[in-house]
Amino acid sequence: MSYNDEKFMDIAIEEALLASAKGEVPIGAVVTLGDTILARSHNSAISMNDPSAHAEILAIRQAATTVGNYRLIGTTLYVTLEPCIMCAGSIIQARIQRVVFGADDPKGGGVVSLYGILDDKRLNHSVEVKSGVKKDACAEILSRFFREKRIVGNVKS
Repeated sequence: MSYNDEKFMDIAIEEALLASAKGEVPIGAVVTLGDTILARSHNSAISMNDPSAHAEILAIRQAATTVGNYRLIGTTLYVTLEPCIMCAGSIIQARIQRVVFGADDPKGGGVVSLYGILDDKRLNHSVEVKSGVKKDACAEILSRFFREKRIVGNVKS
């Protein structure tokens, strides 16, 4: 099967930029089934006053509503930053087939940096992972956001 990883990561990057414009940590996510976009979202934890409102969680919820099933069999999740442990758990529960992410998260990554949750054979589902897609662009969005927040001295985290 052929995947349009760069095309869909570009859409996740668009979502990350929307988050940044709202003062949210700029992470974007897209859920696809083949070449069809089921959902797209971005971090909204600050605006929703919800610590679980990560881009991945919101996109998974939207995709599940779109297909009318909490199991997202055969889907791919594109996300600009390596998913955290909370999001990795949701990916497992949703039975997402593939995760494609841009930048590694050495401080909170639940996929390759700190933990390997999506590849843990003790769990009842494993996920194909592809990292580093548009890594530099994804990392730059985050770096720029936090650099600007430090200059202003107004980081909400």
